[in-house]
Amino acid sequence: MKLYFKYLSILFKSQLQYRASFWLLSFGQFFVPVTVFAGLYFMFERFGELQGWTFFEVALCFGIIHMAFSLSECFARGFDAFSGLVRRGEFDRLLVRPRSTVLQVLGSQFEFTRVGRMLQSAIVLGWALYKLPVDWNAAKVTTFILMIVCGVCIFAGIYILMATMCFWTIQGLEIANILTDGGREMAQYPLNIYERWVKVLFTYIIPFGCVNYLPLLYILGKQNGNDWFYMLLPLAGVLFLVPCLAVWHIGVRHYRSTGS
Repeated sequence: MKLYFKYLSILFKSQLQYRASFWLLSFGQFFVPVTVFAGLYFMFERFGELQGWTFFEVALCFGIIHMAFSLSECFARGFDAFSGLVRRGEFDRLLVRPRSTVLQVLGSQFEFTRVGRMLQSAIVLGWALYKLPVDWNAAKVTTFILMIVCGVCIFAGIYILMATMCFWTIQGLEIANILTDGGREMAQYPLNIYERWVKVLFTYIIPFGCVNYLPLLYILGKQNGNDWFYMLLPLAGVLFLVPCLAVWHIGVRHYRSTGS
């Protein structure tokens, strides 16, 4: 962890060398999700509710998944941009260093300008939490934190899987956007509005529903069943990360340098 934070410090200082560029990019990132949230707002202005969900309940769902996505873009950016390391032959240098390749790839790039997206997500979360009559306790606060943290794990796991494909394809694959951007767009709404096959895919295969929709039912008091079950469901995000890391190590063993 000392080395990881050293990576953070070095890259943060390097990005602040051009302060005006850094803050303008952060400012721009703040407004990227605004149009999406505006669409959500005007939809509820027109129709009032969505399958029994009010605007602020969906806004809470929106804020949680966008916060998780922003954090993953910031801190797991190394895997998202991994194809460049393979294409330029720079991954060879990481292999000869006496440290984990996962740690080194994570530390190869951070996107601190995503602080703009995080701020926008935090504002939406704060507004929704202020308006919703949630009876907060230690268990619900813990569940809420786990939802965001484990959501980051799911996005990071997808980045890792797509990065592993680069060992064979060299170039990054656009299919990753279906799972990252598409997953974010899907998970910003309650899962019960979708078709059955979508619910199954995003609950049992890529468990966005386990870190967003299902524990949100517990927080809002809409669940039918054991509280502990809903509280622990976000940990499915951590479980999703485990096989992703296993696939990564398989890919590393089959890596062949591009010779660049």
